Amino acid sequence: MTSTMLTPIDQQDWINAFDPKKRFFQGRSYLFAKRAMDLVLVLLSAPFWIPLLGVLAVLIRVTSPGAPALFTQYRTGKGGKRFRMYKFRSMVPNAEALKEKYAHLNELQWPDFKITNDPRVTRVGRILRKTSLDELPQLINVLKGEMSLVGPRPTSFGAETYKLWHTERLDVKPGLTGLWQIVGRAQLEFDDRLRLDIAYIERAGLLFDIVILFRTVAAVFQQRGAH
Repeated sequence: MTSTMLTPIDQQDWINAFDPKKRFFQGRSYLFAKRAMDLVLVLLSAPFWIPLLGVLAVLIRVTSPGAPALFTQYRTGKGGKRFRMYKFRSMVPNAEALKEKYAHLNELQWPDFKITNDPRVTRVGRILRKTSLDELPQLINVLKGEMSLVGPRPTSFGAETYKLWHTERLDVKPGLTGLWQIVGRAQLEFDDRLRLDIAYIERAGLLFDIVILFRTVAAVFQQRGAH
């Protein structure tokens, strides 16, 4: 998901407004409250998103046969631990094999990989990405405790590729959405995203999480969801 179009100065002012010294919950109490909020929100919304999972899975299989609608990809989570993250398939079945073919079109610094109008993305996949519905299965990761609703996005590459200062993002669970998704841009380089991740970690609190969730929903409805 992409930016809510704040200027860099507005972004910094907005982020700094969340003073970590004014958080109601601190330390373990915050982690407990955050986990409780994740479970309550995901479980209460289950009657809506579980049927939607089924509908989207059928649509993907019908329009793009040859591979499962749901796929798992190893991502790096808290403490550098690798876990299987769930996503809807938005690309052709042989997308990984084609990655090397289109490597020259990569717009980000390796190991990040992004191509505007990626030719591997299916017609339905473009809609899923535009609305961020391809990320919906990650609610299962949230239920399993591997992810939170809000936190740094988990990377596909392992912690061994991180620089030392990057590893601060591994102190918390990765999230379904995070700070850089709503105030950054989809084309931000990894170091720039890391700075926003660290800014979130230093200010993390329930109010901050709730505001990020609301801004994420607003970004999706404005059809700014992109990867």
